[in-house]
Amino acid sequence: MSSVEAEQVLVVPASLLQRLGYFQGFTSDVSRYLDELLNPAHTSYRPRHEMEQNPDYKQLIPYVIFRHRDERVGECVFQYRRGKGQGEQRLHSKRSIGIGGHICIDDHAASDHVLTYQEGMRREINEEVSVASDYEQRLVGLINDDTTEVGRVHLGVVHLCDVVVPAVAPRERDILDAGFEPVHRLIESLDEFETWSQICLKALFHG
Repeated sequence: MSSVEAEQVLVVPASLLQRLGYFQGFTSDVSRYLDELLNPAHTSYRPRHEMEQNPDYKQLIPYVIFRHRDERVGECVFQYRRGKGQGEQRLHSKRSIGIGGHICIDDHAASDHVLTYQEGMRREINEEVSVASDYEQRLVGLINDDTTEVGRVHLGVVHLCDVVVPAVAPRERDILDAGFEPVHRLIESLDEFETWSQICLKALFHG
């Protein structure tokens, strides 16, 4: 059995999103959704390999964006290309601005799913990148994209981390061509990015 087949991931029923208020794309109205999405009455841990093909559930995914304000070139965002060793095969070779992944049963902190979510997010960041800078982190929105196979079974929770210095580097060998790039260059190359990154670039940086 592969690690993906054995993995138990945090999910919520897709019907919960319908009840709370369906949206397509990005919403900044976090307070409307997150408490209920992390309510133990709605969450469960289920086999990841089953959930990847079951649109009746949404896997909750922290999606962390690192930003640096450069005096010379302006607003910059950490970006990279996904190698073939990263878990989601459907995103291989796509560019991304998001760091993060599934919340797993190993992250579980008693009955407190908020702490579980925070622990899972910290673990994913530490596994994927090293951050040699102070930063301020805030929760800025949610992503739902039912136009793609990947999006139909995932729900993104978007965090924006403003780093003092652009000292973010890959830990995983399949995070390729990584570094901070000016936002305007990323928007010029929008078609190269996975759908969630396109949604975030438009919603957060294209104003």
